[in-house]
Amino acid sequence: MQVETLVQRSGSWDDMQAQFRWPNPARYNIAEQICERWARAEPNRHALTYMDADGGVQNFTYQNLSRLSSQLANSMQARGVMRGDRCAVLLPQIPETILTHLATYKLGAIAVPLFTLFGDDGLQYRLSNAGAKVVVTDHANLSKILNIRDQLPDLQHIYCIDGVETGVLDFWTELDRASDQIEVADTTLMDPAFISYTSGTTGPPKGALHGHKVLLGHLPGVETHHNFLPQKGDCMWTPADWAWLGGLTNVMMPALNFGVPLVAHRMSKFDPEKAFWLMRKLNVKNTFLPPTALKLMRQVKNVEPLNMRSVGSGGESLGTELQDWGQQVFGVAMNEFYGQTECNLIVGNSAEAFAPRPGSIGKPVPGHEVAIVDEGGNVLPVGEIGEIAVRRPDMSMFLGYWNNPEKTADKFAGDWMLTGDIAQMDEDGYYHFLSRTDDVITSAGYRIGPSEIEDCLVGHPTVLMAGVIGKPDPVRTEIVKAYVVLNGEGSEDLKAELVARVRSRISPHVAPREIEFIDELPMTVTGKILRRELKNRG
Repeated sequence: MQVETLVQRSGSWDDMQAQFRWPNPARYNIAEQICERWARAEPNRHALTYMDADGGVQNFTYQNLSRLSSQLANSMQARGVMRGDRCAVLLPQIPETILTHLATYKLGAIAVPLFTLFGDDGLQYRLSNAGAKVVVTDHANLSKILNIRDQLPDLQHIYCIDGVETGVLDFWTELDRASDQIEVADTTLMDPAFISYTSGTTGPPKGALHGHKVLLGHLPGVETHHNFLPQKGDCMWTPADWAWLGGLTNVMMPALNFGVPLVAHRMSKFDPEKAFWLMRKLNVKNTFLPPTALKLMRQVKNVEPLNMRSVGSGGESLGTELQDWGQQVFGVAMNEFYGQTECNLIVGNSAEAFAPRPGSIGKPVPGHEVAIVDEGGNVLPVGEIGEIAVRRPDMSMFLGYWNNPEKTADKFAGDWMLTGDIAQMDEDGYYHFLSRTDDVITSAGYRIGPSEIEDCLVGHPTVLMAGVIGKPDPVRTEIVKAYVVLNGEGSEDLKAELVARVRSRISPHVAPREIEFIDELPMTVTGKILRRELKNRG
């Protein structure tokens, strides 16, 4: 099957932007794009290589993925899952994650990707807010779902991929009983596909609802920052979890869409030496590596250089030193890119198309209209500092926050979607990120909202108030630091107890790495925490 790309590789970057045209198909379904059309045209084409924790390797063709996901779709349909129902995916980077996404899209249902490190409280909020009807998980995470099941009135079925308990469906037994043929739902670009929960500074996490168009919207950015993917010999992997857009829409979906072999590996904790070994062992040529992963990999001694074809990175600034190291170790310039959960891969670098500029996140990707604007959505002149904004409609842009029209409206100034990121554009069209307008913490590639952590800390009987900020860190960009007001005496044991509370109730990746007890929090007259003053304390 002929692979169609969206960005025409001809002329300058400006030429590519000017020549770009979005396709506008009447029907568009992610499962059809990343699996079914390949399964019909080249059923035996290699789609996925999965290496398990013990080093065992399984290979899957597009036909394998098509048939297995159709079996799951038929099982879910027989149990009452209909178009528009929400199906949660609480699994790591394994084949069953792909099968659940495909099955959900085939039914016209809505996937809800969930990070396996989430604890009971983090899961309860997201599953309740989404009104999830189904959860697909594994034995390692099953107990968390069972603990909160009685708080989830919409949840009707739990599938477990590697164990059976009372009231839980055995994933593979269900598949064995079902037909491997099903008609893919007749969806459009604008029909909802998945909900990705993002953290903000005020209130609980918000569910960014994306349409099937989000796949199409990501392709120009993926093509260009991977040096005009796909090319012969390409093979993609990322350590980024598929519960986040960095893993899901930057790597997993585009690789399958382009017919590029995808590597999956369940890494319980990022191991930089193993990352080098894995890429060499499985002949990975294209990768997305978050800056924190790169910083950890740089600490590995005596690394034999790899012969990569493309390395993309985003989420935090790389810096010149890390860029130079990457060029030496990977044999290719690393292409930094920019986006956020609501509208991803809208600005980026493509070293084969234009020279990267130190400290820049790149130029607007073909197909996306990006500008620097003021608070009113007015485009600012070159060189002036303002907020990065994207004009709607945009293929990568979310449809809105799930069940939250007020927050959706707040995200826009006229037709400009405001990112909350302060930057400036130079005279050559390069964008330079400066800061956040809000207090979202960027730590090890994760965007962390302080409110959820503060609420969890205040739930402890000894805590009166809590303020959470990001503290600069050379490896993680920022670490989570909590300032806590107590109704009693503080101690190191109490600090450990509070950290453990956040780890277990929300997720280890958001747990404070530092806690400082203080007498009172700086606040506005309306009672809002002045996190900027806390940041000034260090």
